Amino acid sequence: MARDIKLIALDLDGTLLTTDKRLSARNLDALRRASESGIDIVPATGRIFRGLPQAVLDWPFLKYAILSNGAAVYDVAHDSLLCRAEIPLNQALAIMAWLDGQPVIYDCYMDGQGYMNEAMWRQIDRYAWSPIVVDYMKSIRTPVPELKSFIQDQSRDIQKIQAFCRDDETQRRLLAGMPFPDIALSSSVPRNVEINHADATKGHALLGLAAHLGLEREQVMAFGDGLNDITMIRAAGVGVAMANAVEEVRHAADIITATNDEDGVAAVIEGLL
Repeated sequence: MARDIKLIALDLDGTLLTTDKRLSARNLDALRRASESGIDIVPATGRIFRGLPQAVLDWPFLKYAILSNGAAVYDVAHDSLLCRAEIPLNQALAIMAWLDGQPVIYDCYMDGQGYMNEAMWRQIDRYAWSPIVVDYMKSIRTPVPELKSFIQDQSRDIQKIQAFCRDDETQRRLLAGMPFPDIALSSSVPRNVEINHADATKGHALLGLAAHLGLEREQVMAFGDGLNDITMIRAAGVGVAMANAVEEVRHAADIITATNDEDGVAAVIEGLL
């Protein structure tokens, strides 16, 4: 394994966090030790910043975050974005209008905030797969009377659109393609479809952050489990897939570690240190 690692990027759900969304003591200790050795520790997630778990927000070594699947790279200390790649407003409106004809509910992230049609917000418990997820989704999404009208009034571009399906077949069909150019389709959790600008990938954002820090890709390690992690697994000098990762991620990785419930992140970092 490469030893000159200076940046470690970590997906959260299904990777760093356990199935019940906890950060284990062993994983936290490994991250702390890595930081003390001079390695930058960066969450790389589909979440917005305010949606990060408190256990992550409390890291004394939290300097940067890759958010909304790479739509934003956030400099925590300076409260600023190092880069952004967003869906233009008119295209976002067209995508939402198209999704209105699909058997899904959907939301969007805009300027680091989550928004959703109130009628869809009230149906979250029919689409989410656990009470924990229902509570999390409701907590970071502000219900509005009509989402398209709301974002049009705001006149802002969109960081990410998420569609939530009731069945696997609908998810597979949507991931197979949508009639819009310059978009990236991915998924991070069961039966969701995440829609970003084509340049908003975790891999693109990770390489941008590495360049900002003056690092070569060989000095970067990335951990992931979901379809939205493939680009950063491939971009990193050392890509690590969790044992619970989807098949495509395992095939793209240089290393396969233990599952997220078995402290797979810590196992690799301990070996690195």
